[in-house]
Amino acid sequence: MRFGGVIALAGVSFDVGYGEICGLIGPNGSGKTTLFNCISGFYRYADGDILFEGRSLKNLSRYRMAGLGLGRTFQNVALFRRMSVRDNILVGAHHLGRSGFIANALRLPVVRQEDSVAIARLHDLLDLLELNDVAATQAGSLPFGTQKRVELARALIGGPKLLMLDEPAGGLNHSEVDELALLLQRIRAHFDLSILLVEHHMNLVMRVSHKVVALEFGLKIADGTPDEVRSEPEVIRAYLGETREEQHAGAA
Repeated sequence: MRFGGVIALAGVSFDVGYGEICGLIGPNGSGKTTLFNCISGFYRYADGDILFEGRSLKNLSRYRMAGLGLGRTFQNVALFRRMSVRDNILVGAHHLGRSGFIANALRLPVVRQEDSVAIARLHDLLDLLELNDVAATQAGSLPFGTQKRVELARALIGGPKLLMLDEPAGGLNHSEVDELALLLQRIRAHFDLSILLVEHHMNLVMRVSHKVVALEFGLKIADGTPDEVRSEPEVIRAYLGETREEQHAGAA
């Protein structure tokens, strides 16, 4: 992926397995969000390919990603601020509808059936994410942490196979991060999906991830279990500016 003469991603390759939580880490500017935008169709990458269940995502329109089973949240919360929490979440179920304009105008039985499925999913998510008390509230008036949960619910209502979370712990306090760790594990089990997680909060990543991939300057520098990645010299250098051996030498 290039921006003018700058190469934002180069030769990055890794797998996210079925039912797996994969943490994507790296310093600011390492290419994490750029990679998310390539996967979800916001950016058109120049070389290489991204496969989802064996299918190439190259040149696919971004509006088709939800229908394929890709759901995501954003680093900066992207909600309809004047719409209620309920309606914000239901927007995420739009691609599930197969009825057309005329069927909706006439409120044919197929439309009522689609609506009932969406409403059932909505109530499941309101319970799971503890949003029942604010379901009728305008999203823009809610605390930031609650808005994060609304956006998460919107990504989940469409039934994704891969849930992509871009810094879900951003702006949360310590207790909220602990709650998020438990919530991510419940979501993975409840919806039987995979999660790709971009996050600067290392404690969260290491607690919930089955595997971790580390990027720096658009390159992959580590790929393995949390224990393997946290002890990788290149990862230590990227975050601390020195290798473990240099740290030991300095301490001596």
